Formats: sequence, structure tokens, C-alpha cells
Amino acid sequence: MKKSKNNKNKKDYWIIIVTLCAFLISFFFSFLSETLIPNVSLIIAFIILIFFIFLGIIFDMVGVAVTVSEEASFHSMASKKVKGARLAVTLIRNANKVSSFCNDVIGDICGIMSGATGVTIVASLVEHFGWNILLTSLLMTSLIAALTIGGKALGKGIAINQSNKILYHFAKILSIFYHQK
Repeated sequence: MKKSKNNKNKKDYWIIIVTLCAFLISFFFSFLSETLIPNVSLIIAFIILIFFIFLGIIFDMVGVAVTVSEEASFHSMASKKVKGARLAVTLIRNANKVSSFCNDVIGDICGIMSGATGVTIVASLVEHFGWNILLTSLLMTSLIAALTIGGKALGKGIAINQSNKILYHFAKILSIFYHQK
């Protein structure tokens, strides 16, 4: 009975951590977006928009890759002391949390940020060029949705077929910032 209570507390703890991370990451990206985008050229604003869409796609790919990767291949790499291999094993063993963080936290934040960036771009286009706000809004929303959905659909296929390779590169990059004991 004690085990199930401790397990429930760990699940509750994870939800609190994910919620706080989502708040902090959203706050950071929103601050950057709200302070940068109104003060940059339209070209830079579009680059920031593409960055948010691309980041969402990349993290969606990582979230899928970690759920389908094979742990055994990373064990042999870890035994040879290949950088990031031990971390890849840890990520696979925590695939539900990693996938939730990558797909839901980062993915949803990038979706929200790309929408907010799109609104700022629309306001700028309407103000500078006198474009019709309804048509400009519809086009921007459709563009963001198409790039995000199409990119994630393409990315999922790549992530499934190249899962170990994607996870290895992600773990290798992450190992620069995260050192296992």
C-alpha cells in the first residue's frame, strides 16, 4: 500500500514540475517575442515565426523518436563510452515523461508562440501596407497551421524510421548540459 502512495506522489510531483516548466518557458519565449518582434523588420519577424514552427517540429520528432527507439543499441554504445549513449538509455526509460515534455510542453508552447508571432506580423502588415485585416489574418493562420501540421507529419515519419539516430544526436547535445552520475 505504501508503494502506491509513493508512486502517486511521484506522479503528482512530475505534473507540478511540468506545469512550472511550461510556465517558465512560456514566460521566457513570450517575453522575447513581445519585446523583439514589434521592433524588428518583417523579414526578421518571419524568421522568428519559422524558428518557433521549426522548434516545435524538431521537439515533436524527438518525442516520437524516444518512444520508438531501441534501448539495446544504446547499451552497446554506452559500454564503449560513446558520449550521450547513457543519457539516451535514461531518456528511453523515461519515454513517457520525455515525450510529454517534448510533444506537449515544448510543442504546445511553440504552437502558441507561432500564433502570437503571426498576430504581431499581421498587425504590422496591416499597419504598414494597409492590407485587409481579415484576409491577412486568415492567410497567416492558414500558413502557420499548414507549416506546423505538414512539418510534424513529415517529422513523425522521419522520427519513426530514424529514431535511434535522432535520439542519439539529441542525447549527445543534451549531454553537454546534463552530466549523469
